[in-house]
Amino acid sequence: MQADFWNDKRPAGVPSTIDMNAYTSVVDVFERSCKRFADRPAYSNLGVTLSYADLDRYSAAFAGWLQQHTDLVPGDRIAVQMPNVLQYPIAVFGALRAGLVVVNTNPLYTEREMRHQFKDSGARALVYLNMFGKRVQEVLPDTGIEYLIEAKMGDLLPTAKGWLINTVVDKLKKMVPAYHLPQAVSFKHVLRQGQRLGHQAVAQTLDDVAVLQYTGGTTGLAKGAMLTHGNLVANMLQVLACFGQHGPDGQPLIKQGQEVMIAPLPLYHIYAFTANCMCMMVTGNHNVLITNPRDIPGFIKELGKWRFSALVGLNTLFVALMDNPGFKTLDFSALKITNSGGTALVKATAERWEALTGCRIVEGYGLTETSPAASTNPYGQLARLGTVGIPVPGTAFKVIDDDGLEQPLGERGELCIKGPQVMKGYWRQPGATDEVLDGEGWLKTGDIAVIDPDGYTRIVDRKKDMIIVSGFNVYPNEIEDVVMGHPQVASCAVIGVPDERTGEAVKLFVVSRAGGVSVDELKAFCKANFTGYKVPKHIVLRESLPMTPVGKILRRELRDIA
Repeated sequence: MQADFWNDKRPAGVPSTIDMNAYTSVVDVFERSCKRFADRPAYSNLGVTLSYADLDRYSAAFAGWLQQHTDLVPGDRIAVQMPNVLQYPIAVFGALRAGLVVVNTNPLYTEREMRHQFKDSGARALVYLNMFGKRVQEVLPDTGIEYLIEAKMGDLLPTAKGWLINTVVDKLKKMVPAYHLPQAVSFKHVLRQGQRLGHQAVAQTLDDVAVLQYTGGTTGLAKGAMLTHGNLVANMLQVLACFGQHGPDGQPLIKQGQEVMIAPLPLYHIYAFTANCMCMMVTGNHNVLITNPRDIPGFIKELGKWRFSALVGLNTLFVALMDNPGFKTLDFSALKITNSGGTALVKATAERWEALTGCRIVEGYGLTETSPAASTNPYGQLARLGTVGIPVPGTAFKVIDDDGLEQPLGERGELCIKGPQVMKGYWRQPGATDEVLDGEGWLKTGDIAVIDPDGYTRIVDRKKDMIIVSGFNVYPNEIEDVVMGHPQVASCAVIGVPDERTGEAVKLFVVSRAGGVSVDELKAFCKANFTGYKVPKHIVLRESLPMTPVGKILRRELRDIA
């Protein structure tokens, strides 16, 4: 299906094309927005608000320090391992201004996962929050990381309040395990020194890699999707085009420099990275960063402080918010956009949310490999529940059968995507890249879809065995490979099972060696080796596993049993 098939299916105000010559890089977008919206608030967190001018100044200082105090050169990789705090956008935009490639790293990663990502990316520098210092110390000798920049929660707060927050986090809440990293430079020191230095502008093109965004793979180990400046700029312009949809007043839905967007999803995840770092940047809007969205009472208290107009979330988060009595007391009069992604939206959740807030949740679809937005529903009454909407401007969808032949409208097949937001390829993995990207630029998604005659797309199944837990991809092979490393495990298999809270949960089946193994032992082993969302929620010990004649474990049969 060609991209122009959808041209007459878009709502009023949404163009069918984007201008890829509008910007030369992500840095160009950032610097122009900082000048244009200098006095507008950019990010708020922990009671502190940074204006676009502050963000410009701090990120320039960060870039200047990197250029003057390290021998990092454009194209070198810098890992950023932080939750949603103000230091995150400063570090990311500072690194990009210095010409570096950002490696987004989940702060909840275990040592095993950190080692793989740091070694695979070839990261030479790491920016991290001191809460993760112990893990950094553990993995450092096995990586090529030479420079450490250490942030603390209170870095950007007024001196006394910052000291108090840091003391509470460390001494009272005991959230900073003891570690020893004398070579680390403090984030505050970097900004102080950098402000005196100024930074040198680096020539960048749309084809240069901006971010290595790691995603699981059917092979088990995470692969780095190379997202270029062009990919990210394209996706920002595509989402921006969708925001141009006319509201009831005939004006664009999103007003430049006037919106307050709540950001509870982690910025290191591509969904929030594009939505809260990129899209809100070019519109000059205000992001309220939620550091710990699991603290629902605290989250609702923060929501009570703002007349918020947009919220990006996923099914589990919407349910948790609505289940708290305090949620009903909030002011939803300004709320006009609730975006859902990362995992399937449950119909009952969507209906309940609209009844409570007066705002319809809009579901979209995307992958790490598509930066991530590939399609979205129109806003308001045009949104169609149960579909992922229509491709964003400049994007084409098609579905193919097992032989690669395109299927007609209404037929199911593997969804393929083509557009300027599709990644350059997997970092240093040409074989894996060739498996998913063809010579014409079509990306195979591994999802089974139906494109309806009216252009709306429904995701009906998954070709891969991937499990989606609260919007995060979990690959059975990775879990199985690690669990097989337990001395008492003879064989194992992993499947996804429906879960009311997280959409899906990981279920592990284990056949033990002579001498046996307990469920508690396996749980402890998994907790030590996987970040939380990958840890199996259900563990079953079995005498045997269903297999093919050649010894391949039949996950499908296990799913039928489950």
